[in-house]
Amino acid sequence: MDGLSPNGKASPFGDCRPNGALGHGSDDDSTPLPLYHKPRDYVEASVCHVKDLENGQMREVDLGSGRALLIKEHGEFSAMGHKCPHYGAPLVKGVLSKGHVRCPWHGACFNIATGDIEDFPGLDSLPTFQVRVEKDKVIIRANKQALQSQKRSKPMARCSAVINSSTGFSHVLIIGSGPAGLVCAETLRQEGFTDRIVMCTMDRHPPYDRPKLSKSLESTAEQLRLRSMDFLQDHDIELLTEKEAVAIDVKTRSVTFEDGLRMEYRKLFIATGSKPRPMNYKGKDVRNVFHLRTPEDANSVARLANNKNAVIVGTSFVGMEVAAALTDKAHSVSVIGIETVPFKKALGEKVGKAIMKVGTHSGEIKLFRTRSTYLKEVVLKSGKVLRADVCVIGAGSVPATGFLKQSGIHMDSKGFITVNKMMQTNADGVFAGGDMVIFPFPPRNNKKVNIPHWQMAHVHGRVAALSMMGRATEIKTVPYFWSAMFGKTIRYAGYGDGFDDVIIQGDLDELRFVAFYTRSEEVVAVASMNYDPIVSRVAEVLGSGKTIKKRDVDQTSWLIETISHSATEKQ
Repeated sequence: MDGLSPNGKASPFGDCRPNGALGHGSDDDSTPLPLYHKPRDYVEASVCHVKDLENGQMREVDLGSGRALLIKEHGEFSAMGHKCPHYGAPLVKGVLSKGHVRCPWHGACFNIATGDIEDFPGLDSLPTFQVRVEKDKVIIRANKQALQSQKRSKPMARCSAVINSSTGFSHVLIIGSGPAGLVCAETLRQEGFTDRIVMCTMDRHPPYDRPKLSKSLESTAEQLRLRSMDFLQDHDIELLTEKEAVAIDVKTRSVTFEDGLRMEYRKLFIATGSKPRPMNYKGKDVRNVFHLRTPEDANSVARLANNKNAVIVGTSFVGMEVAAALTDKAHSVSVIGIETVPFKKALGEKVGKAIMKVGTHSGEIKLFRTRSTYLKEVVLKSGKVLRADVCVIGAGSVPATGFLKQSGIHMDSKGFITVNKMMQTNADGVFAGGDMVIFPFPPRNNKKVNIPHWQMAHVHGRVAALSMMGRATEIKTVPYFWSAMFGKTIRYAGYGDGFDDVIIQGDLDELRFVAFYTRSEEVVAVASMNYDPIVSRVAEVLGSGKTIKKRDVDQTSWLIETISHSATEKQ
């Protein structure tokens, strides 16, 4: 590959190569690592010859007590954990560029000198290991425990204020314990914030991985947990569960909760996410109908669907993921959708048809036919009757901001909170982030957009925390999301809203393809199945501020180089 596009200009992919080809890295010197005092806790091994790696290459190496990722850039070697701490993806199959490695599965980025996470999803960073060269041999010295864990938390400050837990005041009050709220709290502590942080949630559990609910219905809250109560307590992040905010008074800087608790704040971060879109039909107050909001909901769906008849209402990603998860468990799975092709708006008709493995019934629900307090049948307006022992509603969502109507916090006509590039609302000291905000998006000339991705919520939380501390930083990320169905994962990066063309590379029938979404002559997003790490590679290019043109897509050599034949996913 010569790095040139057909018109002779440099390809946007020129300095962003997959493992095995020349790449560019950071010019920063690696930070020195601390001296070690307990030799028995460490392992040292010669892992390769100095000439075995070229600049821009990565290799997974075995130290006996565990594996590490060895990287060579600018003639210098570095080593760090080899698994992405988010879902365990092999980083050697990721993208090395400009001093960081981007995960091949979900796009998280890690600094190769420090191991710090630089872009999301995920909460943890990677351990780094000492590397030296002796007699042309590359030798790594690593902490055994770090080799086993493959992840580390950034150091965090403790709360220095003397506070009684019943005190009705918090320096920072966070409403919501999803990724936006959790990253906000952790970032504050990582950046040295030493005052009180209280995080409130309607959930009964500590923060958990909600996107997994629809993909792994039998997972418990414990298995999905992002942070334990012990972790939060150790870092002085107070968590109040089963607390529903019902009103905010921005003049007195206070929040009132359903149970009567009133708490004042200095800074407030609202991250309440979304709630199920309301639907109009008769007979919906029954026990075996779920919106899949909690681990208990997911567990109940899996139990009730076992060898029984399941009906899924809605062809959203959640709805289709649940349908896919039930195909091996239920006697029958019926999906009801207004659109005959799922994901048509997000992914286009061709891709939507390719990944549609469950037949859908087009139409709207007229009523739920029940016996006692249990659903038995779903009746469509067309008259079609579907047997149903369990039903999951996945018909989209709306922002969970109803409690803000009298607050004076500005929202648009759909209930989305309007924030600026620092995630500030119009109210002094009030910030917001996650699914329920519209925010200025730099790649679209700061057009106000809503991007309800798990990954984007992480970014919002970090930006808000830094803004609260007077360290204003702008959003610098490429939106990234994924969906798992029928043993396959589709990955997507960019912001494709308003795309006018889709260029397909690969084979849709074999579910092995890349789809480039374009507006005019510019690629604005990409989706793929079984073509890792192409989506992460495109994310890297878009994240560097470069433009990918339609003509670049036709240059297939760079695409073929990125195909990974051996990547296996455990998600």
